[in-house]
Amino acid sequence: MWDRSGIHLGLIKVRGDQCWRDLTCMDFHYETQPVPNPVAYFLHRSPWWVHRFETLSNHFLELVVPFFIFLGRRMCILHGALQILFQVVLIVSGNLSFLNWLTIVPSVACFDDAALGFLFPSGPGGLQDQVLKMQKEEAREARPTPMFGRMVRQAANLALGILVAWLSIPVVLNLLSPKQVMNSSFNPLRIVNTYGAFGSITRERTEVILQGTASPNASAPDTVWEDYEFKCKPGDLRRRPCLISPYHYRLDWLMWFAAFQTYEHHEWVIHLAGKLLANDAEALSLLALNPFADRAPPRWVRGEHYRYKFSRPGGLHAADGKWWIRKRIGPYFPPLNLRDLKDYFRSREWPFPELE
Repeated sequence: MWDRSGIHLGLIKVRGDQCWRDLTCMDFHYETQPVPNPVAYFLHRSPWWVHRFETLSNHFLELVVPFFIFLGRRMCILHGALQILFQVVLIVSGNLSFLNWLTIVPSVACFDDAALGFLFPSGPGGLQDQVLKMQKEEAREARPTPMFGRMVRQAANLALGILVAWLSIPVVLNLLSPKQVMNSSFNPLRIVNTYGAFGSITRERTEVILQGTASPNASAPDTVWEDYEFKCKPGDLRRRPCLISPYHYRLDWLMWFAAFQTYEHHEWVIHLAGKLLANDAEALSLLALNPFADRAPPRWVRGEHYRYKFSRPGGLHAADGKWWIRKRIGPYFPPLNLRDLKDYFRSREWPFPELE
């Protein structure tokens, strides 16, 4: 599994964004990844040669190391150790949910009993000694497997192998294709699939900031807009980036994707705005801060589009307690109230939110 998924990950990169080929992707990744953590804040400011080394190491680990599995026991163990180390580095440097934790699991299979023996007591009466005795007793009591049962098992194994090989044909063809697609399935059983992540790297970070106001006139120059805060995604400039891996805040993750395009491509953002206008308890439970808690719901909600950058450690903004610097790009969606959204919700057959 690891050899195929690793190669998928590596090829989708070198065939994708130019920055993977000119070794500059890591100049941007820490700042623009979905949900940065505090370590990413400092890694982003690493020297240029460190970022080049990181990118080269990524290519080596995803395009070369997977073949170590086929080069004997020692190289297989080395493969497992390198891949686990790689995933640990990714876990430490970003909040990529449970992806990296799951990727560690197949790498554990690279270590046989002899390789892992040092983890357990080996003296008389130790765990290794007890297991050895149990294995000897089972061997003495073992009965020959009935011929019919053995044949059935072998036939089942062969059939499963043929099925997986047959279903893997389009996956392998996709792997070899210059127009490789990632994260796709080629059959309804979804037994074999394509993998890939970060085939392209964004050069700047943009965020959608949701705001509400109690003012009756959303366009008045003295209208005060208050920010909603999500549990992990950047918002408040002074809030430290969160550390949540392997936990996953899906709404925060989706807001990262929404910022790449307009709200017309992500209509669920308007659905969320309607929920906020009604002070919907379930929707608000997904947020860290509701500026209208214990108050009447906002009369208007809008989305603002900002460009975010890490502040420089030791710089003026950091000295002021700011982890982020932001600059307004423009409106993401205009001020909306519940009356404006009635037809919008009805046309999409969404339940209209009721005021809490």
